[in-house]
Amino acid sequence: MAVPARKVSKHAKRTRRGGQGGLKTPAIHMNENGVYVRNHHVAADGTYNGKQVVSPK
Repeated sequence: MAVPARKVSKHAKRTRRGGQGGLKTPAIHMNENGVYVRNHHVAADGTYNGKQVVSPK
């Protein structure tokens, strides 16, 4: 069984656990067509990075 060689300080423990916080809400912005879109996702009107990549529904 694994046993730590020495006691982990409160600072080291809290620093390690600091990155395990809750998830953030996705970054959403409005593109040039006035449609809300998430980063690195195709917009609802079928555009991505200003180009038409999917036929709109």
